[in-house]
Amino acid sequence: MSAAGAVRAAELRRAFVWVIATLICVHACMAVTRVTASLWVLEHGYGEASVGLLLSLFAVAPIVLSLWAGRLADRHGFHRPVGVGVLMAGGGALLALLVQQLWAIALGCLLCGGAIAVAAVAIQREAGLMADEPAHLKRIFGWVALGPAVSNALAPVVAGLLIDHVGMSAAFGFAVLLPLLSWALAHKVPRHVPAPVSKSFRERPAWDLLRLPAFRRLMLVNLVMSASWDAHSFVVPVVGHARGLSASSIGMVLGSFAVAATLVRLAIVRFADDLDELKALRTSMVVALLTFLAYAWLPGTAGLIAGSALLGAALGSVQPMILAMLHKVTPPDRHGQALGLRMLTVNGATVGMPAAFGLLAAATVLAAPMWLMAAALAAAWWPARRLGEQERRS
Repeated sequence: MSAAGAVRAAELRRAFVWVIATLICVHACMAVTRVTASLWVLEHGYGEASVGLLLSLFAVAPIVLSLWAGRLADRHGFHRPVGVGVLMAGGGALLALLVQQLWAIALGCLLCGGAIAVAAVAIQREAGLMADEPAHLKRIFGWVALGPAVSNALAPVVAGLLIDHVGMSAAFGFAVLLPLLSWALAHKVPRHVPAPVSKSFRERPAWDLLRLPAFRRLMLVNLVMSASWDAHSFVVPVVGHARGLSASSIGMVLGSFAVAATLVRLAIVRFADDLDELKALRTSMVVALLTFLAYAWLPGTAGLIAGSALLGAALGSVQPMILAMLHKVTPPDRHGQALGLRMLTVNGATVGMPAAFGLLAAATVLAAPMWLMAAALAAAWWPARRLGEQERRS
């Protein structure tokens, strides 16, 4: 590394805390809006299928924007994509606050989902620049994964308390403030000009990465694990509402999931050097499968909290491992494209999954989406195993 490059890497590492704080605030805006919008829809009698359709909107904009977001980050670095994300998140939350009608809340969900796509790709790319060597990637992305975990731990609880004690408008108003805070934090990250992209880079589509067998299998496993997260986000408000739980109790159940995800990611940061990515990934798949099968019979609020915490520990360990492996199986000059393609494929499935969960729950039983995800996790074991076989041959 040149002297100038070493100085820039040192500056980036010192700014790492501000990068993570920026991610927390942008993600918390989406998390607060998601919980508040779901409960608003149920309170106004629109039903479980409407909740599923509403949650699907959080993934529609990322489908359109993810590949563009990856290229935007590669060309302009950190601040411009984050600024776009802040505008989208703030605008979506403000619309839901000012016009509390179904169409306005739906549009707000759409904008908040797009904000995460644009900002998160830039943040993940910026974090990847801070790793001195591949062995440090698990630790770096363990910290990056803590951002959504922290926001998911705090945002549902705060939203539930605001709804119960002040009202829906207070929760939407809280969501409006978070993007403003994230932009103030982003300004603490030093600006730097990315290296100019070559003509060959501009001509290579991101979809070309799917020709790499390891990347393709990694994306399949990542899709199933992400859908499992969506299944939990859908089932908890619906099951909690059906059991007569208060908004605060539902927020505590969702919060227990996020607290467990936070704790397991802290453990990854602490013990990153001793972890094997593939073994950790396969273990989380087994734990999530068994928990999904048993979730419907968990008793009361305490049972739901325990089940959610177990799922949070299993699914929360996935993202650092996936991101670390992604950087190993893709060419270094295409990491931005790989991150954008990962965001697109995950959100492409997320658009359809919550809507399918809603229709399935309405047509059968409320726990059916979790049983469906248990079957999907069993099917995903094959590509996960092939991924391990390929790594051993390498």
